[in-house]
Amino acid sequence: MLQAISLFSNCGAGDTGYAKAGYDFQVMAEIDPRRLEVALLNHPDAVGIPGDLRETAGRVVQSFRARAGGERLALLAACPPCQGMSSARASRGKEDDPDAGAKDARNLLVQVVAWVAKELSPKIVVVENVPAFLRRLVSSPGLETPTSAATLLVKELEDEYQAFPFLTDLADYGVPQRRVRAFLTFVHREEECLTPLNQQRIIPYPKSTADLHVSLREALRELGASALDARSSETARDPCDPLHCVPVWGRDARYEMVQAIEPGSGGSAWQNSTCSKCGKRDVEEQAAVCPDCWAVLRRPVVKEADGTYRLVRGFRRTSYARMHPDKPSATITTASGHIGSDLTVHPFENRLLSVRECAHLQTFPASFDWGSALKRWGTTNVRAMIGEAVPPRFTELHGHTIRKVMEGNLDGIAATVDDPRSVKAVKRLSH
Repeated sequence: MLQAISLFSNCGAGDTGYAKAGYDFQVMAEIDPRRLEVALLNHPDAVGIPGDLRETAGRVVQSFRARAGGERLALLAACPPCQGMSSARASRGKEDDPDAGAKDARNLLVQVVAWVAKELSPKIVVVENVPAFLRRLVSSPGLETPTSAATLLVKELEDEYQAFPFLTDLADYGVPQRRVRAFLTFVHREEECLTPLNQQRIIPYPKSTADLHVSLREALRELGASALDARSSETARDPCDPLHCVPVWGRDARYEMVQAIEPGSGGSAWQNSTCSKCGKRDVEEQAAVCPDCWAVLRRPVVKEADGTYRLVRGFRRTSYARMHPDKPSATITTASGHIGSDLTVHPFENRLLSVRECAHLQTFPASFDWGSALKRWGTTNVRAMIGEAVPPRFTELHGHTIRKVMEGNLDGIAATVDDPRSVKAVKRLSH
């Protein structure tokens, strides 16, 4: 087994993929003790380091050295927090605004990754994040000029490592959801594999299986979970599987909105045009009430102080909408338990996706051990862990590719520098 360390481990799900590829995690570091507890359930031989890595990185290094027995670290895997990177919210500003990027100190946590890498000189360093990681500018008193976190990390490690950037939709690797993520894989310059890698124009990432996308319908069929319904606490859970549960709506407006969306259509409640009193009507896109009887439509609406109704201000294309069954799922996020978030409604049933279904779409192994997390911390916390995980199906493929590359086996197993995922990432990083 090759020795590994995980930084910003979350619940350890992504690391289970690397573990299946032959990496043995010795140390796992995570700021949230609840998440670390789950991670250690699934990596029981690892030492857990709780707390802010800006304060605990030294303990990570010491713990590994105490356990390594002189063996060199093979893999340092890190997934720094992405909340400050994304441009999904206007409050985060534009990617080219360094002052906006400086508002969240977590955007510079790559400096911890660089420090640990310099201390332990692992053969491989892998860092995963959202696409904005490659180009969101950040200013800091310690930086001469604004730069992206990814560029900062590359510069910090360039004397010892060659960086291979990658930007991919993980649906291209059999993950049954659209999930675009940026990766930086660093290979130590002393590794013998680096010369043939460059000579043969190979990069340490798996070849794509883009022609074999897994649809949501296929993924749910594979899971085989029981039918649920949000109308009551009895129908919203599976008594035989605590993770197969959804929020209860009763017979309120949320339930009526979803019920009115044609199953399997991929449609949204914004398009609902059936009045509860008058039946189907031809109504305007911005209408909140029936033009004939003035009853509230089964759309996302709010009541104003003067008693009138208007549509909710939100993401009109993707919120309050059923997922399309014949495409990969939308990205599973930390907000999977909210109907107003992007595409969280079951394609056929009147409910959101369950916790179990979200974990399955994130390719968590069926054997993943949650312990008593659901009972002690609730579905919101478990959904957040699932939403922030790196899908193990990809990390397993990536782990196998890295191993074969390190062993000198380059015959048809890896992507090349001409892969559009590599070209796009290099372009963004150098922008």
